[in-house]
Amino acid sequence: MPTAKPRRRGRVDRGLRTRKEIPKVPTGIAGLDEVLGGGVPAGRVTILSGGAGSGKSTMGLQCLLHGAAAGEPGILVMFEERAATVRQDALSRGWDLARLEKQNKLYLMDARLDPHAVIAGEFSIQGLLAMLDHRITAMHAKHVVIDAVDSLLHLYDNAIRERHELYALHEWLLDRGVTTIMTVKAPQAEETLSRYAFLDFMADCVIHVDQRVTAQIATRRLRVIKYRGSGYGRNEYPFVINETGINIIPMTGNVLEHRPPGEKVSSGTPWLDDALAGGFRRGASVLIAGTAGAGKTTLACLYSRAACLRGERVLYLNFEESPEAMVSNMRGPGLALQPLVKKGSLQIRSYLPEAMGVEEHLFYSLKDLTECQPASVVIDAISACRRMGSEQAAFEYLMRMLNTCKDRGISSICLNQSAGHNVIDDVSGIGISSLIDTVVFLRHQQVGAAMVRQMIVMKARGSWHSEQFHEFRITDRGLDLVKAGATL
Repeated sequence: MPTAKPRRRGRVDRGLRTRKEIPKVPTGIAGLDEVLGGGVPAGRVTILSGGAGSGKSTMGLQCLLHGAAAGEPGILVMFEERAATVRQDALSRGWDLARLEKQNKLYLMDARLDPHAVIAGEFSIQGLLAMLDHRITAMHAKHVVIDAVDSLLHLYDNAIRERHELYALHEWLLDRGVTTIMTVKAPQAEETLSRYAFLDFMADCVIHVDQRVTAQIATRRLRVIKYRGSGYGRNEYPFVINETGINIIPMTGNVLEHRPPGEKVSSGTPWLDDALAGGFRRGASVLIAGTAGAGKTTLACLYSRAACLRGERVLYLNFEESPEAMVSNMRGPGLALQPLVKKGSLQIRSYLPEAMGVEEHLFYSLKDLTECQPASVVIDAISACRRMGSEQAAFEYLMRMLNTCKDRGISSICLNQSAGHNVIDDVSGIGISSLIDTVVFLRHQQVGAAMVRQMIVMKARGSWHSEQFHEFRITDRGLDLVKAGATL
C-alpha cells in the first residue's frame, strides 16, 4: 500500500473550505435584505428587539405581507393587540389584511391571554401550540411572526420555567420548518434586559431597532447583532416608517465603485469656465462655499439654467427657502427660472431641516433622485443640514447623498455658508471636503470704503485651474467679471 503523504501543518483541506450560503427568505423591506445579505434565515428563528414605537410590529407584518404576495402564506400571533385594531392600522398604509385573510394567505391569531386563567395557574403554552399547528397545516404556512413574545415570559415567576418554555417553543418551530420572527420589547434598564438575554443566544439572527432623540430630533436606527452562518452589515442603519411601511437606507459596501467624472460642461458663467479650463466635470461633486450674500445661490442657479438649456434635468434641494421665494429672488440677477420649472427640467424641492430626522431626509432625497432622474443635484445649503439634529447627522446625510450621486454619475453642487474669509480652513465645515472634486470659494473683501466680491477656484481634481482671485459683481445679467487678475 502506498504510504500516505503527511499533511503540512496549518493547511486546511480544500474540501473543508467549500463555502455555501445558508438558505434565506427575502423580507421585501427596502434596504433590509441588503443589510442581511439576502434576507432572514429560512426555516429558523429571528429575534427582532426594540423599544416602544421603534417599528418591531410593523416590520414583522411587512415581512408577512411580502411572503403572502409571493404565494407563501403566513400567520401573525398577537399577544397584545386585537386583530380588528391591526387590520384598521394596516389600512392606513394601504395594506388590506382582510382581503389576504379571505384568500387564505394570512391569518391573524388573537393570542391575548385570559388574566383569570393566568391567575388560576391554568395557562399552558401547549394549547397555543396546538392551535398554531392546526393553522400551519391547514394553510401550508411558511412564515410565522410572534409579536410580543415577551408577554409569555411575564406569566411565570420562575426564570427556569421561562427559559424552558421559550426553548420548547423554539424547538417546536424548528421542527415545523417555518421561518419565524419573534418580536420582543427591549427596555432601557440593563437589569431587565439581562433577564431575557438568552433569547439572543437561542436565535440564529438577532436584529435590534431603536428610536432615539438627539437635539430634539427623533431618529430610528437598525443594527444586526448576530447572524449565524452568514455575513451581514455590521453598522447602524437609519430607517423611516411612513405611509408605505419600513424603508431602510443602508451603506453596506466596503469598496468604492464611483464612476469617474466625465467631460467638462459649462458652469453657466463663461469667465468661471475659463478659470476652470472648460467648466465643471460631469458627474463630479462641486462645493460652492462663501460668506453670506457672496453669490452662492446665484452661481448655482446659473449652473442649473445652463444644464437645463443643455436638455438635462436638475433637482434643486433647498433647505433655506421655498420654491416660490427662490424663483422670485433669482429675477434680480436676470434669471427666469419659472419656464424651466414649468417645463419640468428644473425641479425644486424645499424641506425644513429640523422638521425631520436625518433618516427621513435621506429617504425623501433619495426618493426625489429616483423619481426625477436628474443629471445634476444642487444642495442649498449643506450648512443648514446641521439643523437635522447634529454635526454627525449632517455628515451622514451628505456622505450618503454624495456617494449615491457619484455611484449614479450625477453631478452634485453643494452650497455652504462659511463663517469667515479664511480660505485655508475646511470650507465645508462638516468634514466632507475629501469627497469634493471641485471647490469654488466666494467672499467679500473690503477695498477702501467699498466691499467687493471675489472668487477663487481652490481645487479642481484632475484638471488645471486658475489660482487667482477674480473680482465680480452681481448684476441683472448674472455674474460679471470686473478684472481677471493674472492671465488665465
